[in-house]
Amino acid sequence: MNQIQLYMKLKSTLAILAITLSIQASASDEKFMQAMLKHIDDVYKAATLQEYQSAVNAFDRIAGAEKSRWEPLYYSAFGNIMMAIQTSEAAKKDGYLDLALQALSKAAAMAPEESEIAALEGFVHMIRVTVDPQTRGMEFSMRANQAYEKALKLNPENPRAIALKAQMDFGTAQFFHAATETACQTNEKALLRFAENQSDNPLAPKWGESMAQGLRRQCSGTSKN
Repeated sequence: MNQIQLYMKLKSTLAILAITLSIQASASDEKFMQAMLKHIDDVYKAATLQEYQSAVNAFDRIAGAEKSRWEPLYYSAFGNIMMAIQTSEAAKKDGYLDLALQALSKAAAMAPEESEIAALEGFVHMIRVTVDPQTRGMEFSMRANQAYEKALKLNPENPRAIALKAQMDFGTAQFFHAATETACQTNEKALLRFAENQSDNPLAPKWGESMAQGLRRQCSGTSKN
């Protein structure tokens, strides 16, 4: 075999290898996408601790296999936050929030410019306040607001960041018996952004609008008092 034939054979082998690797990568991406979409639907539909835990376990397994993707860690954190909200026992609530924060720390290391991660971190701190508002209010309210500010700096149009900040401001105003008008106006801005912002990414978060609708009803009730 002369050098030209050897070169052509090597070139052909490399082309076949490239095509094979491309097909394998495409199949892997499709498998990842299908698994993520299924479990995202599961965590959104979950109503019990067991259902949330099942979804979280699935996201943790995916995160273990897909070490360069932040989305499984994000949704694992989201599921843990939902379990914390459903749990009344302080120690267990804190445990779920600790797990959420650990997942978000890993996600932020992969995608430091992702607004959704910062917004969800703020949600963790906000729920932490509810465990003991008297002793935790100042520290964790500050942490939550810092996270929301970071999220909005990264993406001023992020509807979840706006809605969560409105929730935080509303709760703080009520705690100090202050006016809630500014928080309610922020919430209306969030609802407008929910209507306008449609991501092309099928894995992008879609939760939060019903929360903002709930705050709108509270705002309406407050304005009538």
